[in-house]
Parts: sequence; structure tokens; C-alpha cells
Amino acid sequence: MVSYDEIKIGDRANISKTITEFDIYQFAGITGDFNPLHVNVEYAKKSVFQERIAHGVLTAGFISAVLGMKLPGPDTIYLSQNLNFKAPVKIGDTVMAEVEVLEKKDAKKILRLRTTVTNQFDHSVVEGEAVVMMQN
Repeated sequence: MVSYDEIKIGDRANISKTITEFDIYQFAGITGDFNPLHVNVEYAKKSVFQERIAHGVLTAGFISAVLGMKLPGPDTIYLSQNLNFKAPVKIGDTVMAEVEVLEKKDAKKILRLRTTVTNQFDHSVVEGEAVVMMQN
């Protein structure tokens, strides 16, 4: 596990995941969000997307995985996150969530990070910033 003092502005980490139909149904079941854009093929065909799409918050959730598991890592406390959803994520898309350290506030071991999620075509699907506090 990396300590606060080892982290530098510009440090980055990421994870990738291919979105499956199972992921979407699991997320719907856990959250109760059964919006037909996500779970109903016939409904989604008539939408602007013409097919089912993943929940935006499911896609953004991979940012949390990077923060909690890689950078800064375990014992990170998520303080805030803003999100801008730029494009849909479809079943079969591979997304990469990445965080980059933008600022350090040493007094309370707080980090401000750029957060992005891109698809397999390197198109941005989610952009934002997170603020986290480290315990070590």
C-alpha cells in the first residue's frame, strides 16, 4: 500500500472492464434501477440509442474501484465526486477508468484527482473530479 508522502502530482492508475449483460442486470437488481433503457431490449430499440445501455453510475463506479484499490488504494475515504456523462456505454464495450492526481493538501492528507472513463475507441464516456482523504 502506498503512503500519502509517496504520491506525486501527475500519478495515474486505471482499471479496465468489458461490460456484460450480467453486469447491467446485477446493477439493476442491487440498486432497483430497472429503467427499460437498461433492461428491456424492445423499449431500448425505440430509444435514441437504439439498444440497451449501461447505467451511467455503473460506468462511473469503476472510478471508485481505482481509488479504493490502486490510487490511492485501500483505506481511502471518498469525500466527493462530480461527474459528466459524455456518451453511452453499451453491452460489449470495454471501459477504462483512470484517475490522475491533480492536487495534494498535506494538512489533512487530501487529494484532488481527475477522473475519466473511456471506451475501447478512446472516446470519453465519463469525466469529473474526485476528492479523497488518505488515512496513512
